[in-house]
Amino acid sequence: MHLTLQQLRLFEAVVRHGSFTRTAEEMHLTQPAVSIQIKRLEEQMGTPLLEQVGKKIFPTAAGRVVHAAAGDILSRLEVLEGEMEILKGEVRGPLQLSVVTTGKYFMPHLLGHFLQLYPDVEPRLKFTNRARVVERLLANEDDFVVMGQIPEDDERLVSFPFLENILGFVATPDHPLAGRRNISLEEAVAQRFIVREPGSGTRLVLERLLRKAGLEVEPYMELGSSEAIKQAVLAGLGIAVLSLHSLRLEQATGKLVVLDVEGFPVRRRWYAVHLKGKRLSLAARTFLEFILAESHQVLSG
Repeated sequence: MHLTLQQLRLFEAVVRHGSFTRTAEEMHLTQPAVSIQIKRLEEQMGTPLLEQVGKKIFPTAAGRVVHAAAGDILSRLEVLEGEMEILKGEVRGPLQLSVVTTGKYFMPHLLGHFLQLYPDVEPRLKFTNRARVVERLLANEDDFVVMGQIPEDDERLVSFPFLENILGFVATPDHPLAGRRNISLEEAVAQRFIVREPGSGTRLVLERLLRKAGLEVEPYMELGSSEAIKQAVLAGLGIAVLSLHSLRLEQATGKLVVLDVEGFPVRRRWYAVHLKGKRLSLAARTFLEFILAESHQVLSG
């Protein structure tokens, strides 16, 4: 057999995504280029490795065997690369991270400072919703992920708290509740209330607090990102609970205010999380140590 690592990488991605198109996007190739490489791999094996069912691609019986072998080979190469980096003492190479969407307000700043120290690191940063981050975490697709709400009671995970995540009720300065003291939680959620989609970390925290207080809320709007919610609040459409990390500019310019609601602000933590037993590359381990030690200083500077 004259297999190439590129063929194995492409085949692993096609099986993982169930799609040639998504594989091409991930690998920054054209779809025909991916198809040609997979066809050559099948010719090497002398049997079809993939089949299409509906709109999705699945491995055949032979494909499952090849996929398992490809995973073993690529995993071993990743370990080898990390061991060589450690032996050479060079902090360089890829750094693959997935971060919940709210993290976009601080993670680029942390990564920018880190790259000033280690310019040969090649970051691959993916911002997505919490559900997708959890999927990537459990599938071991990243060096580590960053989230505010860790899957509960999962002994497969190792987590590292590194930064406060402060959640508060926010509104425009002309909102009727602005400037009032000791607003009850019941009165706050009775307003036109804008929330994230079910499953987001911020919404999970809010729902937990509401259940504890014996309250339910009927959202005025459900939006798919913190940025969309912030813009809706700025437009006067309602109030919301948001991470105060995302509001620095709006608070500084007086466009948004934090309401004095009982039990708020809520102080949570951001966590770096990976599977237990995972061997981090030198680049990933160095970045993890950097955010654990330097996050507060970098973001307060």
